[in-house]
Amino acid sequence: MKLTLHYHPLSSFCWKVLVGLYELDVPFEPHLVDLSNPDERAALARLWPLAKFPVLQDGDRAIPESTIILEYVDRGHRLIPADPARALECRLRDRIYDAYIHAPMQAIVGDRLRPAEARDAFGVDHARERLETAYAIADDHVRTGIWAMGDDFTLADCAAFPALYYANRVAPLGRWKHLSAYLARLTARPSVARVLHEAQPYLQMFPT
Repeated sequence: MKLTLHYHPLSSFCWKVLVGLYELDVPFEPHLVDLSNPDERAALARLWPLAKFPVLQDGDRAIPESTIILEYVDRGHRLIPADPARALECRLRDRIYDAYIHAPMQAIVGDRLRPAEARDAFGVDHARERLETAYAIADDHVRTGIWAMGDDFTLADCAAFPALYYANRVAPLGRWKHLSAYLARLTARPSVARVLHEAQPYLQMFPT
């Protein structure tokens, strides 16, 4: 399996895939994509018409979307439990991080990038409300376990790290002590630390 990952080191969803690939020790060729370059955007669009990264290329096959990419490479049930009930719960927690923490965080960040006259205070307030609700759910999930699914590092943890890392910068975890401790454990994990190290030259681009 000769794989190429089309990605950018600052992209949160790319972080999710990178953590999983490093956890599984999957060999791949990284291909950094600059979406501001029309030629590079067009090349990515030929693989995936939505021109969004990450995209994993396996020969002539292009696999988009972070969760799908990790399911594609997880041949030994290391990131997704083999037990059907636990696998379903793992996917649910993956979706909670992606849809209810990651997406609102991106809405807040995206608003910061708009001209002042185009900003959406109502939308940002709504995003913050959704984050608080999702924080409460996630905080309860990690109240007793080490990782999102307990003792095993899974797909849900790959999703959790970029979502929580960036969300904490725009809507601090504050009173969610279990979630804060969980983020600290994630940050110390070797696969995650590697992703953060590789992203260091680009983190200054994050809007404050």
